[in-house]
Amino acid sequence: MRLADKVIVVTGGTGILGQSFIKGISEEGAAVGILGRNKEVAEQRAAEINDNGGKALALVADVLDEQQLEAAKNKMLEKFGAIHGLVNAAGGNMPEGILQPDKDIFELNIEGTKRVMDLNLWGTVIPTQIFGKAIANGGTGSIINISSMSSQTVITKVLGYSLGKSAVDCYTKWFAVEMANRYGDQLRMNAIAPGFFLTEQNRTLLTNPDGSFTERGKLVIQQTPYKRFGTPEELNGALIWLLSDESKFVTGAVINVDGGFSVSSGV
Repeated sequence: MRLADKVIVVTGGTGILGQSFIKGISEEGAAVGILGRNKEVAEQRAAEINDNGGKALALVADVLDEQQLEAAKNKMLEKFGAIHGLVNAAGGNMPEGILQPDKDIFELNIEGTKRVMDLNLWGTVIPTQIFGKAIANGGTGSIINISSMSSQTVITKVLGYSLGKSAVDCYTKWFAVEMANRYGDQLRMNAIAPGFFLTEQNRTLLTNPDGSFTERGKLVIQQTPYKRFGTPEELNGALIWLLSDESKFVTGAVINVDGGFSVSSGV
């Protein structure tokens, strides 16, 4: 029970990866705040954890809405008295932020690209501003951001997403140093960079209805030495380690969990 007596908030807790995160955190003994825009899913997942002997609270908020996040923070503090960790798992792509190969590269959808960047960057920064203050007031804690392979190498089509996740990497390192300058070793920030995991957002891009790979899916598998996609549960080892006291001397790091994608030349 590496997270016993800790209280952790997970944004994007109603998503596919978020579901795995909250389950893994709860199984390690922490109380978990499940934050997302889908009230029904958040309440259902909280009820499942509570019914199985864990501690969970549904938090309905948009990660770009400061007032909603403040209300969620206050709800967590009223229920559990403190917050010790934050997982910024909200993010993703949008159709308007994608540049298809047949489109003019000099006619980008600027507004769509900005929206994707806002979700991934400011959807990480704003929750940190609000929940991070509560963590700091409690004395010690860990904040984890979700990066991407697209911040480390070029992945075609997804410019807005790549820009947003690259900014998240910069923010992770910058904020880790600034927190250390002010709080010493009491507060730390790190990031996890997943490889390719099947989610509702990318399933149709990577697989056909019969389960076979699309052309894009084949390219991903070809570049991944493990020759498969990851499963959400395979992120939990790094997640729990970074949230626990086992990683007390780790800050500003980006941990790749990618089946070797980032280090493979494809040759």
